[in-house]
Amino acid sequence: MKTVNLALFASGSGTNAANIIAYFQNEPMIRVSCICTNRPDAFVIERAKKHNVPFLIFNRDDFYHRDTVLEYLKQREIDWIILAGFLWLVPANLMQHYQRRIINIHPALLPDYGGKGMYGHHVHEAVIAAKEKFSGITIHYVDPEYDRGDTIFQAKCPVHPDDTAESLAERVHALEYEYFPKVIKETILSEPDPA
Repeated sequence: MKTVNLALFASGSGTNAANIIAYFQNEPMIRVSCICTNRPDAFVIERAKKHNVPFLIFNRDDFYHRDTVLEYLKQREIDWIILAGFLWLVPANLMQHYQRRIINIHPALLPDYGGKGMYGHHVHEAVIAAKEKFSGITIHYVDPEYDRGDTIFQAKCPVHPDDTAESLAERVHALEYEYFPKVIKETILSEPDPA
């Protein structure tokens, strides 16, 4: 099997991206080949530089009205896209080229608390407001709608009566760091080789 090349898409600080890079650093079968971001001020760029990972900064036009991003991914021979805190809806050209090869992580137990605008502290605040007993993570394939793709994996954590969005976020982040790289690896290695 050839080495599988990953592109990590992130919009913010890139803690999940850094965790994934570290996890695959000595993995011969899977390599993080680039980081793509829609924000020139995103801290994930500093993480890319630190780990010597090439990166692409793109704007809305590049993403939705041109093939700029797709062409960059093709040049780098990218096999899978991993959304690691990326907030834009994936456009049709990428969806078609990477059908069932785009994975996202969501900080709640989908199908609850998903959809447009449901990210980060917004999710945790909604979970606490609804007095849920549990929250967690959902790792899923990406389809044309926010947070609707088939679920690959879920993990749960308790929601405590005195939780704030910040304290719940810490437990959810711990699940992300523990499971996201492992589930990416298992999912990719269980797929038939596209070549």
